[in-house]
Amino acid sequence: MRRNRTKRHIATLLTVIVAGTAIGSEPGEARPRSAIMPETQAVPFTASTAGGVTHPFSLLGISWADPRATLGGTIHVRTRKLNKDWTAWQTVEADGTAGGDRRGSTDPLWVGPSDAVEARIDGAAKLPAGLRVDLINPDTENPDSARTARSRAESTALPARPVPKMITRAGWGANESIVRAAPSYTGPAEVFFVHHTATGNGYSCADSPAIVRGIQAYQVRTRGWDDIGYNFLVDKCGTIFEGRAGGVGRNVLGAHTMGFNTNASAIAVIGTYDSGGVSPAVRTAIATVAAYKLGAAGNPPDGKVVYVSGGSNKYAKGRPVTLFRISGHRDAGLTDCPGDALYRQLPLIRAIAGAAPAGLRFVRMPGAIKYGPLLYTRGSIDPLWYVATPSALIARFEVWVDGHLTLAAPGTHRTAAIGLPPGGHTVAIRALHLSGRTSTVGARVVSDSSEPIFTTGPDVSLRTGSLATSVPIRLGWAAADVNGLSAVSLLRPTAVNLGTVAHSRNGTLRPAVPATFVLRATDRAGNAADASVTRTPVVLSEAGAARTGSWRTLRNPAYLGGVALGATAGGSTATWTFTGGSAAIVVGRGALSGRVRISVDGDDAGVVDLRSPQTIYRQAVWSRYWGGAAEHTVSVRVEGTPGRPGVVLDGLVYLK
Repeated sequence: MRRNRTKRHIATLLTVIVAGTAIGSEPGEARPRSAIMPETQAVPFTASTAGGVTHPFSLLGISWADPRATLGGTIHVRTRKLNKDWTAWQTVEADGTAGGDRRGSTDPLWVGPSDAVEARIDGAAKLPAGLRVDLINPDTENPDSARTARSRAESTALPARPVPKMITRAGWGANESIVRAAPSYTGPAEVFFVHHTATGNGYSCADSPAIVRGIQAYQVRTRGWDDIGYNFLVDKCGTIFEGRAGGVGRNVLGAHTMGFNTNASAIAVIGTYDSGGVSPAVRTAIATVAAYKLGAAGNPPDGKVVYVSGGSNKYAKGRPVTLFRISGHRDAGLTDCPGDALYRQLPLIRAIAGAAPAGLRFVRMPGAIKYGPLLYTRGSIDPLWYVATPSALIARFEVWVDGHLTLAAPGTHRTAAIGLPPGGHTVAIRALHLSGRTSTVGARVVSDSSEPIFTTGPDVSLRTGSLATSVPIRLGWAAADVNGLSAVSLLRPTAVNLGTVAHSRNGTLRPAVPATFVLRATDRAGNAADASVTRTPVVLSEAGAARTGSWRTLRNPAYLGGVALGATAGGSTATWTFTGGSAAIVVGRGALSGRVRISVDGDDAGVVDLRSPQTIYRQAVWSRYWGGAAEHTVSVRVEGTPGRPGVVLDGLVYLK
C-alpha cells in the first residue's frame, strides 16, 4: 500500500490477497486453513503498505470508528473473482450514517464470490481513525444456523472432524473427586505450547496412566490447582492422554503457561528432554494434537501470532509478544521447559503439523481403463489413492467431480465408489490436513456406457488367387465408437487381434463347408459389441455353364475336378446364374492364354487378360462383391486374341 500526498488529495491503496478458495471451488487450488469460513472479516485500511490473509467473501463495505466523522473523497474498489480475473474499478457510495450506528460506513457493495480486494481513496484531505475494509461471506457454515444445517443435510455429507486417538480421563483413571471446580472455557486456540513434565525418562509406557494420575494429584493437592493443568499429555511411546476436563473438542482454559493460558492449548511430554529428543512417534503425536486444536480455528500451525501477555515472569502484562503458533514453554516464561533437545525439534513438529498432505497420488482406478492421457469407464469407478501423511493428521478426503463436491470420506479411507454420467469429467481427490491445508490429485475420466457399432459388415467376399487347396476370401468390416476403439478382434474361427486401423483380412475357406466369422469391437471404456457372418463357398463346374460357340473338354488332374473347358474361337461364351453375394471366375493360365470379356447381369464388367509367364491352374482372376445374397448372372466371352486366342475355363465359385 502506498500513500502519495499532493496538494489536491490523498490516494491510499490497500491490497489483500487471499490464501484460500471458497468451499465449492475448483479442486487443485489452495483451500482455506479452516473448513468453516468466517462470516465477517475486517482488514485495517492504513497509510502504509498493508496486507492480510483473508477468506472468500461476496460483499464489502468501508467503515471507520467514529460514526460522526465523514469520509471525504471518492472510494474505489476492485475485486478478484474466484477464477482469478480482476473486475474493473467500482465506486463505493456513502450516504451518511443513521442514529444508533456504532461505526461510520459506506453503503455495502455486492461483488460476488471473490478472493482478493484492492481499494483506494482519492481526494480525501484526512482519513478518519479506524478505517477498514469489511468483508462479508454470506455462505459461511454456521453450526448454529438452521438454514445451514438444512443445506448441509441436503448436500454432500461431511464426516466429523476426527479427534486424535487418545486415552480418555476415564481410561487413565482420573480422580474426578479431587477436581475443585467446573472447567472454564476460552476462545479458539491461537497458540499451542509444548512442555515436558521433567519427571524423568526411566519409565515404562505401561506406567504412563499412573504417571498422569500422579501429576493430577500433585497439581491439585500440592499446588492447589483446580485440575491437572495440561490440556493433553503424551508419553515417550507416542500415546496421547486427555488432560484437563471439559471436552477434547472444546476450548478448555488450562493452567500450563503463566500469562498465556487464554486462547491457548498445551501438551506435556512425559519425561525430561534436555539432552535427548523425542521419537518420531512422539513428534507426530504432538503435531497431530497441535494441528487439531489450531486448525479447528483456522490458525496455521506453522505460522506465527502476536499474543498479548497476561503477565508472566518473562513478559509484563499487556506486552504484545510474537510467538510461533507452536511454541515451547520457554518462549513465554523464564524456564528451560520443554528441554533443549525437544525445543530444537519444534521446527520439525511445526512442519509436520502445518504441512499439506504429502505424496497424494492415485494407486489405481478399478473400473477404468487408461488409454493415452485419459481414463475410460462404463460409468462406475472405485479410485484407490495413497497419501504419505499419517491418517491421524488427515481430517477427511473429498471427491470432486467437475468442480463439485460429490462425497467425503474419513481420513482413514483410501477408496470411494463414484458413478459418472456419460461424458468427459475431471475427477479429483482432495486430502484435507487437520491444519486446513490441502493436496489434490486429479484425473480426466471419460464415461461411456454405449457399445461400439459395426458400421459395415462383417462380411466375406471372394478375392483373386489360387484355388489349389482352398478358396481365397477377404473378411471385411468397419467398426466405430464415439470415444474411440481400443480393439477389434476375430473370435471365430480363430482368435486374432485385428487392431483398430485395419478393415479387412485375407484368408481361405474350404469349398462347400460353411464358415462362421465372429468379430468383437471393444471401445476404450471396455464396452463390447459382437457381430458375425456365415458364408459357404460353392464351386460351379464349367460343365454346368450355358455355352455358345465352340468349346472342347480338357482333362488334367490340375483342373478342378480334373476337367476344364477350352476355346479359341472368338465370341464363344459360358454363362452361370446363381444366388449369392460374391463370385469369382476360375481359369487356367499360360504364356499363350488370351483375353476374355466378362459381363455381370447384362452389364459389361471389363476385359481380363489371362496370359501368364508360367502355366498355373485353378486361378481366380476376377471377382465381384455385391453384399447381400441375390440372383446374378455372370458371363465369360472369348475375345479370340490374335496370336494367343486360347482360353481355359475351370468354373465359377460364389458365396452363399
